[in-house]
Amino acid sequence: MKLSELFAKDKPTLSFEVFPPKTHDLYKKVEEAAHSIAALKPDYMSVTYGAGGGTSEYTVSIAERIKNQYGVPSLAHLTCVSSTKETVRAQLHKLKEAGIENILALRGDIPKEGRLASDYQYASELIAEIVETGGFCIGGACYPEGHIECESLEEDIVNIGRKVEAGCSFLTTQMFFNNDILYSYIDKLRKKGIFVPIVAGIMPITNAKQIYRSCELSGTVLPKRFIRIAERYGDNPDAMKQAGIAYATEQIIDLYANGVKNVHVYSMNKPDVAQKIQANLSEIIKG
Repeated sequence: MKLSELFAKDKPTLSFEVFPPKTHDLYKKVEEAAHSIAALKPDYMSVTYGAGGGTSEYTVSIAERIKNQYGVPSLAHLTCVSSTKETVRAQLHKLKEAGIENILALRGDIPKEGRLASDYQYASELIAEIVETGGFCIGGACYPEGHIECESLEEDIVNIGRKVEAGCSFLTTQMFFNNDILYSYIDKLRKKGIFVPIVAGIMPITNAKQIYRSCELSGTVLPKRFIRIAERYGDNPDAMKQAGIAYATEQIIDLYANGVKNVHVYSMNKPDVAQKIQANLSEIIKG
């Protein structure tokens, strides 16, 4: 199923993300995690793409398994900043052969040693390439607090518009922890004529130390109420996991109640986190 068809339905969606292993010896563990999450029958599952395409082979195989063996629609990530056109076209061919219909087109992080290729500078260029290939439903990333490399949120929204003009049919947000920021952002997008579906990306925080570094890199702001939770429970892994799942659940319920019907959970290959969040929403997601 193409996700554009899913998002056209008048019902809430809940989806989860997995990331491929960096080395083959970890593949079985990731495969087991993907299988367990797929058993929850989410609306779809996304599979990330390592820096510089380092996990490209695993991205395709896991996305294919999720779709064809587990019966869950899959969304394969694809980055371009470190790739040549030849590499991207080869990956698109593999995805098409595997029966993958959905791609999240991303620029990707610039490697510390600088760009490894110069064929692409922006995600919009990758989106145009995928459109030319044909046959895919294409999503893009968006940033409720603005992309960290942009001077302003307004400048970033202009770039989002370019993605949509290039052929992006839905947008998935970077993680955020204050829903009011998302509501304001969606309003700004709509005023600029950007009306594609917005998928809210939610990160359940189960490790307080890791999130501070992640937020620093992404420019995401942590609300005071969340900081207090992390300070109180951060040294107790079980309590932090429970609190993080509760916080994420509360965010999702509020999103659904305010008309944001598509939620994607960055579940970090943790089936227990995905299961508990889904259980907390069992009646709500029935639509």
